[in-house]
Amino acid sequence: MITLGFVYVLTGLTFALFAVLGLADRGNPKRFGNAAFWGLLALSMLAGDYLGDFGNGCLVLALVAIAGTGQIGRAPGGDVAPDVQAERAAKHGPFLLLVALIIPAVALAGTFLFKWIPGLADPKQATLISLALGVLIALGVGMARLKPPPLLPLQQGRRLLDAVGWAAILPQMLASLGAVFALADVGEVVGDLIGTAIPQGSLFGAVLAFGLGMALFTIVMGNAFAAFPVMLAAIGMPLLIKQYGGDPAVVAAIGMLAGFCGTLMTPMAANFNLVPAALLELKNPYGVIKAQVGTALPLLAVNILFIWLFAF
Repeated sequence: MITLGFVYVLTGLTFALFAVLGLADRGNPKRFGNAAFWGLLALSMLAGDYLGDFGNGCLVLALVAIAGTGQIGRAPGGDVAPDVQAERAAKHGPFLLLVALIIPAVALAGTFLFKWIPGLADPKQATLISLALGVLIALGVGMARLKPPPLLPLQQGRRLLDAVGWAAILPQMLASLGAVFALADVGEVVGDLIGTAIPQGSLFGAVLAFGLGMALFTIVMGNAFAAFPVMLAAIGMPLLIKQYGGDPAVVAAIGMLAGFCGTLMTPMAANFNLVPAALLELKNPYGVIKAQVGTALPLLAVNILFIWLFAF
């Protein structure tokens, strides 16, 4: 049976190869930092279960130290010329689209297949396993048709990851932080603090605090999924649902949408805001956020209004 361990091993080996290739890139003045960063990440994927809590904590601190001291960079040059890109796109465009579609198609098909036919893969992790298989199948199809040098996919993947830098793992770090906050009962502490600012008996005040809290915590933590357990424990469950009898489905669903408004406005949501700016090589790394604020603020107001109107 294929388990989640297969995904961890595949990811770990990929990061390990990125570390080795990065170390061999003598054109990158920060190649040792790159190799250390991706190598430690590979270690966490391959041997995290054996390192224990203390070992994994030290590993995370080492990653933060490498990134925080600016030891990650990319070698200049190496980009494919625009005219060459245009020529290749004209020649292989439809096929490249097909290769790109293989990944979500296999992920979707595998998600249903592995649940219908138990024993092939862990049904609880069917989506992640299918996604990993989709990547391997798409890579194999692309290699068979285009016949590039064997290391070219890994080299280009490494260059892409070097361009993104430490922001590539920020979502995972923030999601872990949300779990830590939930286990530490931060939600109850936040609830006590916010409760003193909400007028006694004010339903709208509680709704406003919940919606704004979801957006603000998401801005701080970068992930609405990380902010949700904190704000639900602080305001959503004790006030909106238990005290005022709100519909849990409406409070939770629209509350998440309010959190996603914060996602649009924060660099902490690196996978949405900083990574696209890096990939598109925008002059202003915060250009995506600047363009989204005008949508996020009125959308947040509408979500808060919808909770007030439809949850009670």
